[in-house]
Amino acid sequence: MTAFIPGQRWVSDSEAELGLGTVLSQDDRVVIVLYPASGETRHYALRNAPLTRVRFSPGDAISHHEGWQLVVSDVTEADGLLVYHGLRENGENTSFPETMLDNFIQFRLASDRLFASQIDPLPWFSLRFESLRHFCRIQRSPLLGLAGVRTQPIGHQLHIARDVADRMAPRVLLADEVGLGKTIEAGLILHRQLQTGRVRRVLIVVPENLQHQWLVEMRRRFNLQFALFNADRCDGAESNPFEEEQLALVALEFLLENTTAQDYLLQADWDLLVVDEAHHLVWHEDNPSPEYTLVDTLARQTPAVLLLTATPEQLGQASHFARLRLLDPDRFHSLEDFIQEAERYQPVAEAVQHLLEQDQLSEEDRNAIAGWLGDSATPLFAALDKGGDEAPAARDSLVRQLLDRHGTGRVLYRNTRAAIAGFPERDLHAYPLPCPEQYQDLEGQVALYPEQPLQADFDGQEQPWWQADPRVEWLIDTLKLLKRNKVLVICAHAETALDLEDALRIRSGIPATVFHEGMSIVERDRAAAFFADEEFGAQVLICSEIGSEGRNFQFAHHLVMFDLPTHPDLLEQRIGRLDRIGQQHRIQLHIPYLEGTAQAHLFQWYDQALNAFRATCPTGNALQHSYGSELLQHLDHPGTDGWDALIERARDERQALEQELHNGRDRLLELHSRGQADADQMIDTIARQDSDFQLPIYMERLFDVFGVDSEDHSDNALILRPGERMLDAGFPLGNDEGVTVTYDRDTALSREDMQFLTWEHPMLQGGMDLVLSGSMGNSAVGLLKNKALKPGTMLLECIYVCEAVAPRALQLQRVLPPTPIRCLLDINGNNLAAKVSFDTLDGQIESLPRQLAVKIAKTQREPVEGLLNKAEKAADAEHRKLVDDARAQLRAELEEEIDRLKALQQVNPLVRDDEIKALQLRLADGDLALAQAKLRLDAIRVLVAG
Repeated sequence: MTAFIPGQRWVSDSEAELGLGTVLSQDDRVVIVLYPASGETRHYALRNAPLTRVRFSPGDAISHHEGWQLVVSDVTEADGLLVYHGLRENGENTSFPETMLDNFIQFRLASDRLFASQIDPLPWFSLRFESLRHFCRIQRSPLLGLAGVRTQPIGHQLHIARDVADRMAPRVLLADEVGLGKTIEAGLILHRQLQTGRVRRVLIVVPENLQHQWLVEMRRRFNLQFALFNADRCDGAESNPFEEEQLALVALEFLLENTTAQDYLLQADWDLLVVDEAHHLVWHEDNPSPEYTLVDTLARQTPAVLLLTATPEQLGQASHFARLRLLDPDRFHSLEDFIQEAERYQPVAEAVQHLLEQDQLSEEDRNAIAGWLGDSATPLFAALDKGGDEAPAARDSLVRQLLDRHGTGRVLYRNTRAAIAGFPERDLHAYPLPCPEQYQDLEGQVALYPEQPLQADFDGQEQPWWQADPRVEWLIDTLKLLKRNKVLVICAHAETALDLEDALRIRSGIPATVFHEGMSIVERDRAAAFFADEEFGAQVLICSEIGSEGRNFQFAHHLVMFDLPTHPDLLEQRIGRLDRIGQQHRIQLHIPYLEGTAQAHLFQWYDQALNAFRATCPTGNALQHSYGSELLQHLDHPGTDGWDALIERARDERQALEQELHNGRDRLLELHSRGQADADQMIDTIARQDSDFQLPIYMERLFDVFGVDSEDHSDNALILRPGERMLDAGFPLGNDEGVTVTYDRDTALSREDMQFLTWEHPMLQGGMDLVLSGSMGNSAVGLLKNKALKPGTMLLECIYVCEAVAPRALQLQRVLPPTPIRCLLDINGNNLAAKVSFDTLDGQIESLPRQLAVKIAKTQREPVEGLLNKAEKAADAEHRKLVDDARAQLRAELEEEIDRLKALQQVNPLVRDDEIKALQLRLADGDLALAQAKLRLDAIRVLVAG
């Protein structure tokens, strides 16, 4: 039985984080140990105390509790206590007993832990090496930040996100048409910039009605936990609340009303600013609005800026200029100059359109192109005229060179539905219904939502409004006809949605669920999941106007609008829940309305004047602005004269505006925004990554080591729960009770209640960090079962890491992430790593009883120390090659980009000087950091054949 003497220093085998322990006392049954570093005291049964004596050896550097260090030259023993002798840092010979050792000694260095008998289970060592390999691969991925989010990989979105996110401090305008995913593009950009370390602090400013949509979108799709700032968060704060969060979301209206919050916001430093609905920022040259002034101030003091706006042509050139002025006030300083410059680009855009559509150019087209490209266009024109195999390459070269020279091509991205394939067709089904007696006396816009007055006065009614409303009877009949289909029902108000659920339950028994703004995010997730479940879920989801924002229900294709919204943008938003790229069916729109009421007039306005049901209506906002007051009068007084004339005038103007938009399409800008070739390549790469089994295999190992229980939930889904022997309570499971996860992208897109596990998910990254940030698994001893080896033969496996310590913003992880270098040495110092792979060797190793493993570590200390020197020399040769390759790659990439931008700056003034200087500084600092890259021993495993 081990004798414990007060004052001896021991460490806990199961709780190494407690630090160095001191024996207080021992009796016949129990030993009591104090851990001063953590203030904990433990009582251990004497028979099986999980403790290891700390004994340093000559050559070790140890710390005195007063803070100075001693290099051990000799160790003696007095009254059961060790006494260390050696040289202090000042050269003085001195000695002190083990009772004076620093309580905070941590055995993190692999060799220190091995020689101190801090030996980990074999699966931990394997997990550590796997984590290093995967972390290195993830950081090198060209799609880091783009592939691991809950979005459908769509070409133009990926192209824009990578093109913008790979710049230093990008300042761009995202102006895709409705339904093409500007929010997704912004999320991809900021997610990639966060993942690669280009930014740390992000501020999103949105209209008040969109703040919860953005909050949910960032959390569900990108796993980004933004903090929502409002009066409760800001009023009465003792310090700047915006400095407490890295990711902040705030409503523009709140900032304008609350000057204190506005001051706090402007005092905080931000790396990236995102502004949604930027077209609502009213600007006049002599009198900009308060909203515009605030965003302008923020944009001037924030390095990176993303503005999301409606399609520029809808807004006029002055409004478009105002957005660009926010991005670069020096470049866009004069509206008059901007208009003149835009006119110069029009002939080139038309020439490109002719080139793409007919492969031939008129003399006028050639002159326009030559005016931009000069003599470099002459051989390309000749190749086009010659035809044959050279013509396509010449055409592509012409387009590519023109793209680089395009006026706003580096700050403006705009895709149109006309240029992007993949959208479904729409079918309209209108259902005029008789107006019931109870609604006959209702006037004005109240008639658009006639149930509302009755809801407010329900106590005075003998029966609920839905008993007599013909739309409810029609809805029940329609749902019965569509019983094999999922149906999304949208109405303007949450009270109506709740009443409709009651009506369906009481009158028909049709399984339905509701989804409205009064529910929490978790409750909405459950409702959406119930609707998405094909086998046991609800047939019908009833949404309120606000409740449906930002959600994707494209697995359904039947949409019932129980009422109509008062603005065409809201109408398009409703249809956009189903009408998305990737929708597999034609969209079926079902519109009931009460005849002779404001509902019928509003239906006619959207259908006949705006054509907003059968197609998107990019001119809807402008027409609503032009004819809004007349429309309102007719809605207030249905049946008055002039209605047909109003419809006709609005229809004619819409057609003229649409033709103007079509004629004004800038094909050059669309090509630049779409990025066809590289986009297709990215989609293929993501598809291959999604089908790879490396992730689930690694996660199962992670779950097994940390004690996370997993069980099947359904096809492609698992339930994860904390196990009874959870290794670390800090494991980022996301929920103490458990979570449902999937590795399948299609499942994740249809089931937003499930977490989508990818290489970029916080659970994986947090779990990997738990493994690599500490000493877990860096010291192991195993039994090697190989008949070709003589019993007793020892092998030493060392894992080194080659790494450059530098600010993450330098992006060195792309060329030299922490890279594992493996050495496998026999007793003669021969490196067998190239001949014996880690996986092959790992499959032949078995665990040893802990006492035997500790004994082997102690007896093999001398040969192991000798082999470590040889292993380091072998690893250093590979380390130097990795560093040289990384420096060459960094120089090649950045020098090429610097040269390209310098040349481009000569023809496109939107290439900023500070962008080029930032790249030059990044090259200089990055090369210096790489030159100082270090090699460190990360893990060590002693193997004995048997």
